[in-house]
Amino acid sequence: MKTTVLSAITVIVLASAAASSFAAETTWQKNHPRREQVNNRLAHQNARIHKEVKEGEISKGQAAALHREDRSIRREERSMAKLDNGHITKADQRALNQQENVVSKQIGK
Repeated sequence: MKTTVLSAITVIVLASAAASSFAAETTWQKNHPRREQVNNRLAHQNARIHKEVKEGEISKGQAAALHREDRSIRREERSMAKLDNGHITKADQRALNQQENVVSKQIGK
């Protein structure tokens, strides 16, 4: 009985350790949360654009224009980060998110 309990406890401890390591943030995510949020949102919008083209909701030309806008936002994010030692400020993040909102509303119309 004791070995069964010990085995069960060992399995639980190992499973929780494995789960926590998968959920752990990378150094990049930990050190640049604002940039991470902006870039994740751009990646999500990219996937949405591809999905809409695949489903025939938007044309390839419309998708190309949306991708150009997203690339412009990404370039701006990078130039903002260069000014603050690799970080963006809350105001920068807010401005970038507002630009992403404009592009987001154009996807799937």
